[in-house]
Amino acid sequence: MTNKRLTGLAVPVGALRTKNGMGVGEFSDLADLAILCKKMRIKLIQILPVNDTGFESSPYSSLTAFGLHPLYLRIDELDEFKTADKKIVKRLKRAKEDFNIKERFSHYQVLREKLEICRSLYDANKDAIIKNALNTDKNEGSLALWIEKNSWVKEYAVYRRLKEANDGKSWKEWREHSSVTHNDIDNLWNDKTLLEEHLFWVWLQQALDTQFLKATKEITGMGLYLEGDLPILMNDDSCDVWANPEIFNQELSAGAPPDMYSPDGQNWGFPIYNWEAQEKDNYAWWRRRLQAAGKYYQAYRIDHVLGFFRIWASSREDRSSVLGRFVPYTPILSGDLKKLGFDKSRIRWVTLPHIPTGEIIGTLRSKWGSVFNEAEISVAANEIFSRALDRVNNEELWIFKKNIKGEKDIYSLDIHKSIIDYLIQKWHDRLFFEYEKGKYSPVWYYGNTTAWKSLSEGEKENTNAMLKARQVKSEKIWETQGKKLLSVLAESSSMLPCAEDLGAVPPCVPKVLSKLKIFGLRVVRWFREWDREGQPYIPFDQYPQLSVCTPAVHDSSTVREWWEKEADQAQFAGFIGVPSLPKIYNPGTAKIVLSKIAAARSRFRVFQIQDLLHLSNRWYAKDPACERINIPGTANDFNWTYRLPAPVSEIAKDKELIRSVAELSKIKPVMNKKTIEDS
Repeated sequence: MTNKRLTGLAVPVGALRTKNGMGVGEFSDLADLAILCKKMRIKLIQILPVNDTGFESSPYSSLTAFGLHPLYLRIDELDEFKTADKKIVKRLKRAKEDFNIKERFSHYQVLREKLEICRSLYDANKDAIIKNALNTDKNEGSLALWIEKNSWVKEYAVYRRLKEANDGKSWKEWREHSSVTHNDIDNLWNDKTLLEEHLFWVWLQQALDTQFLKATKEITGMGLYLEGDLPILMNDDSCDVWANPEIFNQELSAGAPPDMYSPDGQNWGFPIYNWEAQEKDNYAWWRRRLQAAGKYYQAYRIDHVLGFFRIWASSREDRSSVLGRFVPYTPILSGDLKKLGFDKSRIRWVTLPHIPTGEIIGTLRSKWGSVFNEAEISVAANEIFSRALDRVNNEELWIFKKNIKGEKDIYSLDIHKSIIDYLIQKWHDRLFFEYEKGKYSPVWYYGNTTAWKSLSEGEKENTNAMLKARQVKSEKIWETQGKKLLSVLAESSSMLPCAEDLGAVPPCVPKVLSKLKIFGLRVVRWFREWDREGQPYIPFDQYPQLSVCTPAVHDSSTVREWWEKEADQAQFAGFIGVPSLPKIYNPGTAKIVLSKIAAARSRFRVFQIQDLLHLSNRWYAKDPACERINIPGTANDFNWTYRLPAPVSEIAKDKELIRSVAELSKIKPVMNKKTIEDS
C-alpha cells in the first residue's frame, strides 16, 4: 500500500444507513458502502474505532482494546434469530421502524434495545450455546475453538458481567473484585455457576467478529482497503486497566497542553502507560492488540501518535491540565534552582502561589461590593483564609493549605463560585510546580505568572537558558522512546500505520515517522506556516508523499461549515489560485475546493463522506452544523451520532455524485522541480 496513490473516504460505521439496519450503521453495512465506493473509484475506507464503549458514545472511550461494540451487530443475521419466536421478531421490526426515521441515532436507546433483544435470543438458545462452548472437539466454527483463539475474551466477559452486576459503575466502585490478579480472573471465569452469564458476552463477541470479518472480506474482495483506528489510550474504566494495572500509570491523567482552542488544556481522565513495565514482556499487550486488529484492517490510524514520544499528564487531583507536564521529561531539581540563585524562601516563592491579603479583599469588593458592606466582605475573606489559605509568617501574604492537593479540593470548598474561580486562577499562578519530592516542571503559562514577573532580567535569561537545555535533553529522550515504541508497532503487524500527528509537534516526530515509513496527517486548514505573518497555507506540492491529506476530520467542522462560518475565504481562494471562488458553498464550490485538495502530493487523500456528498445538491442539510460528527470539549447526545442523509443504496443512485467523486480520484499530484527531483 505504501507506494500506491489512493483516494479514501472516512466514515463512522454508526453513520451508515441501510434498509436492513436498526437505526444505526452495522458491520454488515460496510459491504454496501464498498459497492458505492467502487463505483466512485474510492480505494480506501477509513472508519472510527469500533471497540465496545458500553453506553458511552465516544468511540475513543473504550471499555476494551479487543472486544467489538454490540451496537454494530446485525441481529437478524444471527443463526439464533432464524428460530426466534414471534415476539422477538416483532420487537426487532418495531425497533427498526422507530429508530430508522431518526436523523441522528440515540446511542443509549439503540444499544439498550439491541442488548435486550440479544439477551432474549441468548436465553432461548443458551443450552445449545453453552454446549458449543464446552465442545471438547473444538470443531471449526465452534464457540470453544473461538474462545481458544481469542483468549482476551475471558477477562472481557468476566469484566462485563461484573460491571453489569454493579449497575454499570466503574470497576473502582465495585463492591467486590475491584482489585484482582490474573489468577482471580481465571478463577471467576472457571466458576461454573457464572458460566451462563460469561458466555452471553462471549457469544456476542463471536457473532460480531463473524459479521465484521465477513464484511471486511467483501471489501478486500472488491479490491478496496479498510483502515481502522486504534486510540492510543484506554478508558480508566476499562477491562484492560482493571485486569492489567501493572502496565498503566493510574496516578496521572493523560491529556493535551493548553492552546488557542483550549486555554485550560485537555484532561481526558485516561491513565498513561507504564512503558518500563511493558518493556519487560516485550510490549506483549500492544502486540496482541495489533494482531487482533490485523484480522480486519490493511491500515490503521495511530491516534495521538505524539503520546508515544511524550504524553501530557496531569495530577488526578486536577480537572484541567494547566499544571500538566510532559512524561518523560528531564526534571528540574532543587539544586538547579539553587544554581539560579534561589534560596529556600525564593524557591518557595517560585513554586507556590502567593496571594496578598489586599488582593483577596479587592477581589471580593469587585465582585460583591454592590451587594455586601465592608463588614460582610471581611467575614467572607476570613472564611476564605480559614478554609483555603495559610499565612506566610506574619506577612500580608497567603499560600494554599497543605491539604489542598489540586483543583478538585478547591472546587469542593463551601465558597461562592466566583471566588472558587479566582482561587483556581491563583492555584495556577506559579513558575514551577513540584510533582515529586525535589523534582519540578515549568508551568505552561509561566511567562504570565506573578513569580516570573518578579524576576530580574538576568534571572529570566538564566531561567530560560535552563529550560531550553532541559527541552533539548528531553527531545532526545522523546526521539529514542518514540522510535522504540513505534518500531514495535511497525514490526508487530503487516498493516500500514498512519499517524495522527496533530498539535505542537516536536522536530523529532516527523523525523522518526519518515524513517519508519509511517504516514503523517495533513489537515489542510491547519497545515500552515504559523510563525509567519499571515500564517500562509503550505502549498500542496510541498506535502510529504508519506502522508494522508484531508480537508476535515471527525473533530472539526465539515468543509462546508468551515467555508461558510470559519474560513478566511479571500486568503484560501488566493491560496488555491481561484480568486473568484464562490462565497456560497454549493456543488460547484465543493468541486473546485476538493479538486485542489485531491491534487496534494500526499499518497492518500481522504475525505469525510459528508464532504463528498456536497458534490451533489441532493444531500445538503439545512444547517451545516448538523453534519458534524463531534464537537471537542462538549458532552451531549449530539456527538458521535451522525447518520447519512439517506440509505447507501439510495445515494448509490446519484450519478452526478458518483461521477464527481470518480473525477477526484483521477487527479494527479501537483509537482514542482524540487518534489520531482525528490521523488
